[in-house]
Amino acid sequence: MQEYVLFAMILTLIAGLATGIGGAIAFFAKRTNTKFLSVALGFSAGVMIYISFVEIFTEARKTLTAELGYTKGSWVTIIAFFAGMFVIALIDNLVPDYENPHEARKVEDITGDAPSGLLDHLAETAGVDTTVGKSDEPVYDKGRLLRAGLFTALAVAIHNFPEGFATFMSALRDPSLGISIAVAIAIHNIPEGIAVSIPVYYATGSRKRAFLYSFLSGMSEPVGAIAGYLILAQFMSETLFGIVFAAVGGIMVFISFDQLLPTAREYGEHHLSIYGLVSGMIVMSISLMLF
Repeated sequence: MQEYVLFAMILTLIAGLATGIGGAIAFFAKRTNTKFLSVALGFSAGVMIYISFVEIFTEARKTLTAELGYTKGSWVTIIAFFAGMFVIALIDNLVPDYENPHEARKVEDITGDAPSGLLDHLAETAGVDTTVGKSDEPVYDKGRLLRAGLFTALAVAIHNFPEGFATFMSALRDPSLGISIAVAIAIHNIPEGIAVSIPVYYATGSRKRAFLYSFLSGMSEPVGAIAGYLILAQFMSETLFGIVFAAVGGIMVFISFDQLLPTAREYGEHHLSIYGLVSGMIVMSISLMLF
């Protein structure tokens, strides 16, 4: 697997850079193509769910049963799979609700006037008194709003950390599998970049700064990959890799059901996200058969 380390790292870096693409789209697009995002996020979820159950879980179980025996290996696979879900769920619950980057945002929120209620929500989150001042217009404390924007960018970075590890480990095991997952994660990261740009822009008033924070938040993906690899590389064995691989499958299934599909439904019609989901599964099944 050592020969694939550089390739896996490049894939993870590309997936992380998609967050910056989302940040750039927020400034150059006039309107959000909500139907496209809904289908794309559903497609991404379909790819990740199909790969996780059909390929990753199966491969992990095959490896662990070969190393530990059928019964013990099967139980370890199941435990590791749900442990991956537990870890990503724990990370998700440590992030405050508003700073959660998976709340749908639209380009219109940043290309036009401040959306009704968004600045008030940011101000409330930051503990800003919007009633001060002699005019009827609310007065915002830029320093506190900046902190609110930074927390949003930090939330994305925290969410991206395990995603980067999942992409890297998948590519390390199977390069073709890694490419599929990297594409799915990249699609998933584009609306995250939009989600970072909007609050940071209103916190700072700077488009360049908002783009920079969205770009940097995505860089936590390769950092997560490097950290995970450095920690596990010295202990890596077929058994440990099988456990990690099963956990990666759990992480991706949780991300799909908890983040991708709900966000896809927020961006568009319910059926669009399902059409994207089914399309992702079909494309992934065909690609696995051909390659």
